[in-house]
Parts: sequence; C-alpha cells; structure tokens
Amino acid sequence: MDSLSQHLEGLKLFGNKDQVEVEEEILESLNMVLQAVTGDQQLSGNLLQASGIFTTLGQILTSHPRCAVPAAQVLAELAKNEELKQPCIDAGLVSALLPHLESSDQDLLLHSGRAIGRICYGNNTAKEALSKTNVAEELVRQLRRAENQERLEIVTEILQLLAENDSLKVQLVDADVQSALVEILQRVQDSPEVEAAGITKSISDLVISLLLGDESMQKLFANGTGLIYQRISSWLLSSNIQLQLTGALAVANFARNDSNCVKMVQLGVVHQLLDVLERHVDNGDVTVQHAALSALRNLAIPVINKVQMLEEGVAKRIQMLLRSEMPPVQFKLLGTLRMLIDGQVKAAESLGQDPALLNRLVQWCEAKENAGVQGEANRLLASLLRHSKSQEVVRAIQEAQGMKHLVSMTTSEHAIMQNEALIALAIASAINLEIIKDAFKESKLIPNLQKLLEDDMTSPEVKYKSLGLLCSLLSSGDLRKQMEEAKVQDTLESLCNHSNTNVVKQAVTAIQILKRNAQDSGLFFP
Repeated sequence: MDSLSQHLEGLKLFGNKDQVEVEEEILESLNMVLQAVTGDQQLSGNLLQASGIFTTLGQILTSHPRCAVPAAQVLAELAKNEELKQPCIDAGLVSALLPHLESSDQDLLLHSGRAIGRICYGNNTAKEALSKTNVAEELVRQLRRAENQERLEIVTEILQLLAENDSLKVQLVDADVQSALVEILQRVQDSPEVEAAGITKSISDLVISLLLGDESMQKLFANGTGLIYQRISSWLLSSNIQLQLTGALAVANFARNDSNCVKMVQLGVVHQLLDVLERHVDNGDVTVQHAALSALRNLAIPVINKVQMLEEGVAKRIQMLLRSEMPPVQFKLLGTLRMLIDGQVKAAESLGQDPALLNRLVQWCEAKENAGVQGEANRLLASLLRHSKSQEVVRAIQEAQGMKHLVSMTTSEHAIMQNEALIALAIASAINLEIIKDAFKESKLIPNLQKLLEDDMTSPEVKYKSLGLLCSLLSSGDLRKQMEEAKVQDTLESLCNHSNTNVVKQAVTAIQILKRNAQDSGLFFP
C-alpha cells in the first residue's frame, strides 16, 4: 500500500527534472500502478480516486507520448470499476484518449479504445460526453483504413464495446459504419485465408449488435432500402454459413415491429429464409436453422402476414424440419407453427388433421429430457384445438393419443399452459365428449381438476376455467359417476366461499348442473 502511494506520488508532474528523466519515472510508476490495479482492483482503485491522480493521467496522455500506452492501459483497467468511471469523465479523460484512436501504435489504439468503451458502458453521463465528440466518425475512418488483420481486429473490438451503448449505435450508423462493414464482409467472405473466418465472425457480430438498438435498427432498415437489409438476400444465398446466420439474425431483429414485418414479407424474404432452412434440413447448422425459424416466427406476428405466409405454404414447407433431432430446432419449429395458426381456422384445421405432424407432436409431448420442447409440443396441440374448433381435429388428436398429454398439461407449473390446456379440453368436450371420455378417465382428468380446485395456490382464472370444464364433463354419465366417487360436490361447495366472485358463480352453476343431472339419472346427492 505504501509502495503504491509512492508510485502515485511519482506520477505527479512537478520538479525541475528534464523530460527524459520525468518520463522514465512516469513509466516506472505507471507499470507499478498497473500491476497493483490488476492485482487488487478495488483497493488500488479507491486509493487512485483519493489521490486525485486522474487529472495527472490526462496530462500524461496529452503531454507525454512515450507514456501514453501504459497510461491508457491503466485507465482501461480502472474503467472496469463502476465507481471510477465518473472520475474519469470529470477529469476529461475521454477527450484525452480520443486523439490516440488515430495512432499507428496498435497497443495504444487498443488500450485507448478499451478505456473509452469501458468508461462509457452503462454510464449516461459518459454517453452524453462521448456524443459531443467525433469518436464514431474517427473509428469508422480507422475501420476503413485498417491495413492489416490485427489493426482491423482492434478497431472492431473497440466498435463492439461502443456498440453496447444504444446512443452510440445511432452515432455509428449516422457515421455510415454499415457501408464499411459490408465492404469488409464482401472482401473476406470468399477468402481462403484462415483469419478470414475470424474477421467475418467479428464483423457479423458487430452488424447484429447495431441491430439490437431500436433506433439504430430502424435507421438501418429504412423501409427496406437500407444497405444492411439490401445485403440480406446475398448473405442468405451465400455458401458461407456465418453470413447465412447473419442474414437470418438480421431479419429476426428487423422484425421487431409490425410495419417492418409487413414490408419484409412483401419484399419476399420469407422464401429466402425457407430456402436456407431446406439447405440445412439434414445434418445442417443448428444455429442457422434456429435463427431462420426465429425470423419466420417474428414475421408471422402481424395477422396480415399470417394469412399471406399460410397462403404461400410456409406451414407446410417448415414441416420438413419435423425430422430434426436437435432440441433447439424442434423448440423454434413448434413456436413458429403455433404463431402461424394463431386465429387462423383453416390452417389449424389442416394441420390438426395431419397424421405426420400429430404423431411427431405426441412424441415430443413425451420428451421428458427436454422440458422446453415438451411444453411447446403440448401448447401446439392445444392451439390446434383452440383455433380450429373442429370435430375432425378432435378425432385426429384422439386417434394420435394426444388427449392424455393435454390432460397432463393441466398440471403444469405455468398458469398460461394450464389455461391453454383447460380451454382446449373444454372445446374438445363441447364438440365430441363421447369419443374422448375414456381418454379423460384413463388420464385422470377429474382428479387433476379436483386438485386444481382445492389448491390454494391455483389462480382464480385457472379455477374458473377448471369449473367450466367440469360443467362440460357432466354430460357424460361415466365421468359424472367418477365425480360422485371423488366427492367433487364437497370441493365445489367449499369454493362457494371463495374471494373471487366469478369462481363462486361458476361453482354454484356446477353444483346446480351436478344435482340436476344426478336427479335425472336417478343418483342422489344430498
């Protein structure tokens, strides 16, 4: 601690020593400070803050070029500490670091860029300070001038740090960073050089980072005329898997609002995504498939797009992925199909009678080793019933032995899945209870519903829907007898004192139907 204090004092630029002596002492002290900061960031950081040394570091950066590299390195380390970002800003260190981004010294460029990125990350004051500088323009200029791989990687790393900040994303787009990135990708995409793959990956990652900000994304889209969007088609058609992935991820990010989605479907991006998926069906790249399905799912959110995508056969084409054995692909496929049929009666009727789809769904409903896929398979089964309300779909799901999975879904730990299952089962019961009653008995639907009704942790909405389903089931003598044996009436009567008025009303209705049906059948309930 005493040694560090001495070296901090040694950084203060006073005395009658000549320039060379001063710089030698500064270098020695900076190296010791850097070791201390790296070894114990919190302790040495606090000491630095108390010493008022930030102003001195600014003087070193502006007046002592020989010492700039270790000074920038010290700041890059210190900026990892949230408490030390503000002192860096107050001392004007961002402005002092900026000129070094033009340096031909790659170490100085790297440490200066890292320091700026870390000082500004998550700091609104720093963002505002940086927004008043020309850092974006300077870095884009450096990106265009990068004459070798190492310098290109350094500039890209700095840009990636800054691109974590939404306001700086916008500045970079305004500085036309996108055209520089597209030029680099064009230059290296077909290169046989080993390092080309790394450059393609880092540039692609930067493109996607720019798309994560809402304002920067919208500027890049420009109603489908932006340069990045214009390049998507060639990326998707490329033999380069990284570029295919970038194209699919770009579509998924552009598809974060309805107007963009509608425009992209009009421009024909859907079939480009489907073509990519078809190239990866057998032993393909999982990340590309996952990204392309994410893009299709986002595009299918607006109702007008669902209709057009279904008319163009999207639901049928993506079923080629039913044979995939990769859980991430299975999960996204199920979610995309569920989004497509939401509110679309004809599509739900068609898919709900497809034996290949239903058999695969039932297999995935039993995939206990992957809860995500299992849950999505159940939700799609429920959606097919909910949106088709078709007797043929009820029969097809029953023949595929899917009803038992919807019954199991009522016991899910997620209320949304419980509700979806209860709605689907109520619809199926209203349409054709006779053909599914045995499946309900075997899968213990009545005991499941009774547990939901008796559990204090069950939400009022789930209780209400459970009661509605019970009322539907009372038209079956076999199921009504099962309720009698389970003393369901006692459960219903206890709900007459529930705090939720809708639950109380539904419980009273269920009791009335239960008693009336019992009298009609010769049974007696007191």
